[in-house]
Amino acid sequence: MTEGNFVDYVKIYVASGNGGKGSTHLHREKYIAKGGPDGGDGGRGGHVILRGNSNLWTLYHLKFKKHFRAGHGGHGSSGRSTGADGEDVYIDVPLGTVVRDTETDAVLFEITEEGEEKIICEGGKGGRGNWHFKSPTNQTPRYAQPGLPMEEKRITIELKVLADVGLVGFPNAGKSTLLSVMTSAKPKIADYEFTTLKPNLGIVEYRGYQTFVMADIPGIIEGAAEGKGLGHYFLRHIERNSILLFLIPADADDIAKQYEILLDELRRYNPEMLDKERLIAISKCDMLDDELKAEMKVELDEKLPIDYLFMSSVAQQGLTELKDRLWKLLN
Repeated sequence: MTEGNFVDYVKIYVASGNGGKGSTHLHREKYIAKGGPDGGDGGRGGHVILRGNSNLWTLYHLKFKKHFRAGHGGHGSSGRSTGADGEDVYIDVPLGTVVRDTETDAVLFEITEEGEEKIICEGGKGGRGNWHFKSPTNQTPRYAQPGLPMEEKRITIELKVLADVGLVGFPNAGKSTLLSVMTSAKPKIADYEFTTLKPNLGIVEYRGYQTFVMADIPGIIEGAAEGKGLGHYFLRHIERNSILLFLIPADADDIAKQYEILLDELRRYNPEMLDKERLIAISKCDMLDDELKAEMKVELDEKLPIDYLFMSSVAQQGLTELKDRLWKLLN
């Protein structure tokens, strides 16, 4: 999927249908000159419904269609006939979608399961026909209820990527390169910061035809939790990942300090992120000889509070061990 096709934020307008009017019909037939009221009820207006679809990975299909209107309910008619219900409109969204009210920014609901349906705008109820209002003292009511009006809303739909493993690191740490060698994804790779502007997803093939999903997320910089760099725009994508894989290059000035800065940004954005399983991958280790690696290991064993491993995407070193460790954490 090219970067331009990954859409994770859209604003749309939705409107349900009006309820149909109840009928004020009076029964007329040959030999029955003055029949009683027999006006039917109006039909319900159509709903606008959001539905989870596991085959979608992005909101690209909503990039160009921004208005959705459901059908109006049919009016009641003679013989107590109820009007037809308005046609419902279904909007399919990927799993991991958060829906907000655009005006208040309040979260309305989230969709995380295949086939899960949520009504975003309810159709107006149909009005009751005049036969409901007959009584011994009012045997020919010539009035009926109008249908209830439609609902309309402007909503913001955000996607939080649902992946098993999320790559966390500073810009230019080698996240896109790792994704490109572990999966068939083809992210944009270059030697400047913020090459990745949108999340990239790839499927990692493991032993026995088993797979898991890995997400490459734009690099974090200090202050991202306050919105610096690409800040809140991508930090939300890390919330839904089961495992956080911290990628820190071997030539970093202080590997332990970089890990602490990254962890602190996640803590400030959402403390619940620290409950996830974590693993550190020290990338670009093809630059290190065995002696230097042994020295670093002694230092890192003291400083790093969690498990780590050395690997190199370019030299394809340590990738099998990395897959094994991730699979073990996932299961």
